[in-house]
Order: sequence, then structure tokens, then C-alpha cells
Amino acid sequence: MNIVVFGAGGRAGRQAVAEARRRGHQVTAVVRDPARHGDLTDARTVAGDVTDAHGVAHVAAGHDAALSAAVDLSVPPYDFFTTSARALATGLAQAGVRRLVVVGIASVLPGASGVPLMDEPGFPSEYRPLSLGHAAGLDELRARDLDWAYVAPAGDFDHDGTRCGRYRIADHADPTSRITYADFALALLDEIDTPRHHRAVVGVREQSPTTPS
Repeated sequence: MNIVVFGAGGRAGRQAVAEARRRGHQVTAVVRDPARHGDLTDARTVAGDVTDAHGVAHVAAGHDAALSAAVDLSVPPYDFFTTSARALATGLAQAGVRRLVVVGIASVLPGASGVPLMDEPGFPSEYRPLSLGHAAGLDELRARDLDWAYVAPAGDFDHDGTRCGRYRIADHADPTSRITYADFALALLDEIDTPRHHRAVVGVREQSPTTPS
């Protein structure tokens, strides 16, 4: 397949690129400044802005699926995630790309109580603006005619862990859960290769060798 990855310079994006190439796919890695990402040698690296619908359509043309791991912490989260969701939906439609997989955040998943984790008592207030931004972007996707999957770690990323080659779907958010970027990338690419979730939010957690899938 031909896959376009927005936000390919970040940790989740890089692992998605690596996993896609491991599976034999052709990858276009979209970053803001290709000169800063000369190490993305196993993909075609191009400049692009995920908040610009025309630019999204241009770089996505000729691809079979898209993946977005993009984030810009220099602008308010609400503005970035709503604008990027609209631009992706519009631009991908113009390019004829129907499948989009988005890297999400655990706080929009239901917690143990059934309400979103960000609405449960004790959720850190400093993370609420980012969570609300993600939730608003998700609402934009729900309002669009696009086959998307919003994939989030059940808790957070294990920044230093090594790839174990397994994961499992989580039934709710768990702040104590950790998954490596490499194992999370397995879930992202599975949703492109053999989509199981359509217009749906998916939580992913680590699968230990003794845990059934």
C-alpha cells in the first residue's frame, strides 16, 4: 500500500513509518521541515501542514490510506485539533483517500466509571486543555463522511521500553497502563492493513506473554 503519515517526525509517527516499511508499504512522511528529519531515510519525506486542507489533498493524492500523529503544542490544543481534523477530512476526500487512522489520547476514553477519563475525579487539571482539544477534534471527525479510527494508548507511552510485538484492545482507559511506541505502531498499522474499527475510538494496551489477546 501507499500510506501517507502526517506528523512523521514525532515518536509515534516515526514508529508508524518504521512499522509500515517493515510490512513492505511505501510511505510518504509529512513533516513541517524535512531538513530537520534527514534520518527518515526509509520513506519519501515531504513538507506539509496538517491544518491546511489544500496541502493535505496535495500530499495525500495517490495514497491508499492516511495516518496522523501530528501535534503542535505551540498553538492552543482546541484550535490545532479541530483545524487539523477539518483539514484532514476535507483534504483526504479531495484526494480520494477514504481511510484515516489518528493517534489519540487516553483521556477521551471511558474510565473505569464509564465517563471519559478526563471527567473522572482526580484527573490532573493541567492536562485538561489538551484533552478537551483532542475531544473537540474527535467531534469534528464524527461530523465528517470519512472512514476513520481514533487509536489511543489506554494510559500512556513507555518511552524507554523495547518492542515486544504484541498488544491488546483495552475496554477502558487505565492511567497506570503503558505501551511502547513500537507496539502501539502495530495497532496503528493493523487498522490500515485489516481495519477492524470504523468511525470508532479504540484503546490499546500492552499484552504480556501470559495475557490472552
